[in-house]
Amino acid sequence: MKKIINTILLLVTGLTLMAQTNAANEELYNKAYKLKTEYKYKDAFPLFQALVKLDSNNANYLQCASYCYSKFGFYYAAEADKMKYYKSAEYLAKKSIKIKEASADAHYAYAMALGRINENASSKQKIANAKLIKSEVDRAIALNPRLAGAYHILGRWHRTIAGFNSVEKIMINSFFGGVPPGGSYDDAIKAFMMAVSLEPKYMNHQYELAETYYEMGKKVEAELWAKKALEITPSNDDDVKAKKDCEALLKKLN
Repeated sequence: MKKIINTILLLVTGLTLMAQTNAANEELYNKAYKLKTEYKYKDAFPLFQALVKLDSNNANYLQCASYCYSKFGFYYAAEADKMKYYKSAEYLAKKSIKIKEASADAHYAYAMALGRINENASSKQKIANAKLIKSEVDRAIALNPRLAGAYHILGRWHRTIAGFNSVEKIMINSFFGGVPPGGSYDDAIKAFMMAVSLEPKYMNHQYELAETYYEMGKKVEAELWAKKALEITPSNDDDVKAKKDCEALLKKLN
């Protein structure tokens, strides 16, 4: 009887400790997630790193950590180290998708990681990744049609394809058997407009819209949106960069 009682006590103690651990993890996650939604990537990043170490099979921890790896790598990592962060972001997003395929945020984080990787990739790798980025962002939007960041990536995807030179277009034909559906400046404008409508106070959406109009040769619209973006008071790293980009674009226009 004593042995049974001891076993029961150990079981109860174990369950209590597990519940306390889960509660502590959830409290840490809520804190980290709040920082992420406030665009405080530098503060959120180490918290999500810690959460992944505590539970590497939690899809929410993984997708948020992936997102922060992309953001932290872009803003704070040394140039020589950026790709390591982007590759970690890619790995975490893929793992999150494997655990929870129906997560829009996981597909969005994966598309973002691939987009960052492509910034320093060869033309061949960019084109090879283009199809995957498009499929991931399309999946994210299908799962959550109000995910502004996914439309932002979609806009950049369309603009990138539209701006390919003749050599790159030949390579597209080799990889895709022709230019993928979309891939036009008009499609880019539509995607960025949707992102702006969903997050009107996020300056970077408006800057990218201005940049797209500039690439199209529509200088009046480019200037309008760059100035409109500058009406927003910067409140995070994304805004600070977008402000500088808008100011640089206006100098080119004038």
